[in-house]
Amino acid sequence: MSNQIYIGVDLGGTNIKVGICDEQGKLLQTLEGPTGAENGAEAVIGRIAQQVRQIVEESPFEWEQVAGIGAGLAGFMDIPEGFVKFSPNLQWHNVPAKKMLETLLGKTVKIDNDANVAALGEAWAGAGAGIPNVVCYTLGTGVGGGIIINGKIYQGSAGMAGELGHMSVVPDIEAIQCGCGQMGCLETVSSATGIVRMAKEAVERGERTSLALHEKIEAKHVFDAAKSGDEVSLRIVNRAAYYLGRSMAAMAVIINPKRFIIGGGVSKAGEILFQPIRDTFKKYTPETAGEGVEIVPAILGNDAGVVGAAGLNLR
Repeated sequence: MSNQIYIGVDLGGTNIKVGICDEQGKLLQTLEGPTGAENGAEAVIGRIAQQVRQIVEESPFEWEQVAGIGAGLAGFMDIPEGFVKFSPNLQWHNVPAKKMLETLLGKTVKIDNDANVAALGEAWAGAGAGIPNVVCYTLGTGVGGGIIINGKIYQGSAGMAGELGHMSVVPDIEAIQCGCGQMGCLETVSSATGIVRMAKEAVERGERTSLALHEKIEAKHVFDAAKSGDEVSLRIVNRAAYYLGRSMAAMAVIINPKRFIIGGGVSKAGEILFQPIRDTFKKYTPETAGEGVEIVPAILGNDAGVVGAAGLNLR
C-alpha cells in the first residue's frame, strides 16, 4: 500500500464524482452523489467536501495519507487564484472554489477546467501514458480539449488554452454561429449537437435517408446509419471528421504532439469516424510534423476526470 494517496473530484451539473488514486494514477476507489446545483455554490462545495471525507473513511486509507486534492470544474476560471469566474452549468459567478475547499478540508486543493483534467487523466494513466506531449479532444454535446506539454497542462496566459472546439475551421460560406458567438467553430460541425443539427437539416430538406424514420434524431443514429451505407449520414460523419482532421493538422505544426486522443460519447463511433480523421490529417499535415503521430480513442471513459483531477497535485 502506498504511503500517499491523491483525491480527484469531477464536478458535473448533475453528479459529483470523487476518486482515490495512487502515485501512478491507478484509480483505487470512486464515490458518486448528486450535485444539487439548485442549492447554490456554497452547498455544492460543502457536498464535495463531504464526499471527499466519506470516500477516505470508506477506504483502507487514513486522512493523513491524503497528499493532495484536485477538482475539475466546468466553466471559465482564474486558475492561479482558484476562482470559477462563470460556470453556465452551475450558474456560478466568481466563486472562490479553491479557498472554500481548502478551508473545509484542511488540505491543499488545486482546481482546473474539467476538459483539461480529463486530458491530464488520459495523458497520465490512459491512452497517452508515457507520452509527454499529447492533445486531447472530447466530443460530446460540445467539443472540449486539453493540451499536455511535457506532462503538464498548458493553460495559456488567461487559462483559455485548449478550447479546441472554438477553433474557427469552417469557411464563411458554410459557417454558422457557435454558442460562443463566433462563426464556423469546430464545435458546430464535430460535436454531437452539430451532427444532429446537420442530420435534421437534411431530413427537413427532404433528402432520402433512413434518419427520417427517427422521431428524435441522436448522433448515434447518424453513425449507425452511416455504417449501414446511408449516403446522407456518411456525408455528415465525413464532414465532422474532415474538420477534426483539419484542426489536428493545424495543431501539429503549432504543438507537434506525438498523439491525439479523442474521447467523449461521439468517439465511440469507432473507425467510421477515426479513419477519415486520419486521412484528412495526413493530407493536410507536412510530413515532418505528422510523421509518427497517432490518432487514438481515449480509454479511461468517465474516469478520466477524477484521475486527471487527482493528478493536478503530481503533474
